[in-house]
Parts: sequence; C-alpha cells; structure tokens
Amino acid sequence: MSEPAHETEPVRIPDHDLDDLVATVTRLVAESRKQGETLARLTDDQPSQDDSEPADPAHPESPASASAPAKGNANDGPASVFILALGAKAYAEELAALTNWVHNLLLPVYGREITTGRPWCRQWQEHPEAVARLHALWLAWQQLTDVQAGLTGPSTWHRDHLDPALLQLRTPDGPFGACTTSAARPHHRLLASPEPAGV
Repeated sequence: MSEPAHETEPVRIPDHDLDDLVATVTRLVAESRKQGETLARLTDDQPSQDDSEPADPAHPESPASASAPAKGNANDGPASVFILALGAKAYAEELAALTNWVHNLLLPVYGREITTGRPWCRQWQEHPEAVARLHALWLAWQQLTDVQAGLTGPSTWHRDHLDPALLQLRTPDGPFGACTTSAARPHHRLLASPEPAGV
C-alpha cells in the first residue's frame, strides 16, 4: 500500500515563522549554555573526603557529623542544589553568592523597617533556617526571573515564594525572634534546636 503523496513532500516553513523558529533555537541554546555553566559551577571541584558530607549550617567551615545520611558517591555529582545538602567548601561558596544577592537585591528592595513584630538579624547567615529559606527563595528567583519563565514569572515569584518566605522569616516567633532589633542594643542569639528523637 503506497503512502499518500502529502506525507512524502518536504516540510515548508513560511518565512514569517522562521523568525519565531530562530528565536526559539537561540533561546534554547542560551538556556543550554546557562545550565551548563550552573552544572560546571556545582561540579567544578569534586568534594574531598573532608567536605563530601553536608556542612553543619551553623558552622559552614566544619563538616557535618558522621551520623548524617550519605548524599551519594562523589563521582555522581551533587545530590541536590539546595545549600544544606552541599559539602563544606561548596556551602561556603554558595553562601557567599547568596549573601551577595540578599544584601544587594533582597534587602534594599524588600527589607522594610525592622521592628519587634517584624524582626531581622544582621547575622542571618548564622541562622540555619534563615539560610535554608533564603537560599530556596534565591533559587526560585533565578528560575522565575529568567526569560524562559515568561512574563508572569516575576509575579509568580512574589506571590508563591517571596511573600510566604518573608512571613516565615520575619514573624516574631521565627528564626530571628531571639535577636534584639534595636541598633542601640544589638543582641544576637540562636534559638535552641529540638532534640533528635530518642535522646
């Protein structure tokens, strides 16, 4: 049985659609390059035995305790891009990049006034919950402010990520609740962590 003639003819793309096709290919190439750079950044230095375990978030220069679950073989690459899953060296590098974003974009634009009802700690890097929430917020910002996210990406970031994160961080019983907000009486204190089960 022979195939219909229309299926064997070459595909012709109208000239007005070529611009859309070129733009799509250009966007895909740029996205691929960006993903390659991110992958190279995450896998640039293979973790040594000292930093193959996740870092202790309160002390990024020291590796986590031996009781922490393994994150996979070092040759497999990072198990996660989330900052709390990174080794000590990668944690320190990611925290430096996060600090740059927090101090140069997040706080100048969204910092607002610091009060006892809306606390903030200048030493936020020492609060593991704050580091985790701010890093997640930054990862979402990177994705949702990219051209590929479309025109509603920034609005989605504000609604689904920024607002809930700031509510959790700046609530009076949040991670900064023990820190005094007065510039005249600076006081920084970490809240006690719950004891592990079975202790």
